[in-house]
Amino acid sequence: MVRAKTNDGDVTILIGSRKGAFFLTANRSRSRWRLSDPLYLGHIIYHAVADPRDGRILLMAAKTGHLGPTVFRSTDSGLTWKEAQKLPAFPKAPEGAEGRAVDNVFWLSPGHPSEPGVWYAGTSPPGLFRSEDNGDTWEPVSGFNDHPMYGEWTKQGGTPGGHLLHSILIDPRNPSHIYLGISVGGVFESTDKGKNWHPLNAGCAADFLPDGGVTFGHDPHCVILHPLAPDRLYQQNHCGIYRLDRPGQEWTRIGNNMPREVGDIGFPIITHPKNPDHIWVFPMDGTEVWPRTSPDGKPATYVSEDGGASWRRQDRGLPRRHAYFTVKRQAMTVDGLDPVGVYFGTTGGEVWGSSDQGESWGCLARHLPEVYSLTMAVGSR
Repeated sequence: MVRAKTNDGDVTILIGSRKGAFFLTANRSRSRWRLSDPLYLGHIIYHAVADPRDGRILLMAAKTGHLGPTVFRSTDSGLTWKEAQKLPAFPKAPEGAEGRAVDNVFWLSPGHPSEPGVWYAGTSPPGLFRSEDNGDTWEPVSGFNDHPMYGEWTKQGGTPGGHLLHSILIDPRNPSHIYLGISVGGVFESTDKGKNWHPLNAGCAADFLPDGGVTFGHDPHCVILHPLAPDRLYQQNHCGIYRLDRPGQEWTRIGNNMPREVGDIGFPIITHPKNPDHIWVFPMDGTEVWPRTSPDGKPATYVSEDGGASWRRQDRGLPRRHAYFTVKRQAMTVDGLDPVGVYFGTTGGEVWGSSDQGESWGCLARHLPEVYSLTMAVGSR
């Protein structure tokens, strides 16, 4: 199937949506954009990711209608695609025992640069899986999936979007050091390549639980670390925006510095590729019934250039009113150009972009299905 291809001279955004995948491409000036034909039209594409270690390997986490969860892969920069031969799956339960079945493959993360071909996948219900052949075959990470505390860590159940394992982060200094997030469950850390795990949620609120100070049971929406300063972690949580500086163990709620009338509830959080103090979020209305729309129907990104100590609204070019969309946790990204481009995709099927670090915005694509993820192709980094 020949539909789209990433090119090193282009800026290319990989779009995963409720009804297929698309490539959105511009030249390096980012002045004109072109949208590809859809890939796997009609299938849910939760996450489409290019391998930064290679440039030619692309994977897509998908749910194919009534056929269930799968992974599609390309080894030629998106020119052709095939389904993985062995999919992420929990071991079959003994007869008479209750088992687990993967409902969807939700998240994909390339492994450490020292481990070419290694990828990690997160699923619903929460499961961690590893591939050592560029996503063609997958094996469970039993240290997490079969951990004695797994049932306790995940007992709060799922979100309206599912019970999701996401935000799989590999420390760029050490392939054995891994973080992950579970909605609902919390943030967890391993220092031995997934053999053992412990919760990392101190300081995070859990307003939906009887005891908000519990060690686990939290709802991180998206967790990131900065590749140039991997001891700096940020988190957009169901209960606010947080920052953690390791070796510290307690998160600080930097969302308390957001304007009170906007709040600090949302799904995505991203960082400037060269500056760990420079971050963006896209707030949503998290009051009362949780409409999950832009507050007051007036969308904006908020940027901090001091690690969350202060925030500034960026809305030039965005709709001024009656724009009732939001942005999902995987649907915001940055490129690696100067000045940095910032992009987000909406639940209303639009992709918006800024070539001046969020100071002004333009709509790059309209009338798409609900956007689930935006990531950059390797040539755009």
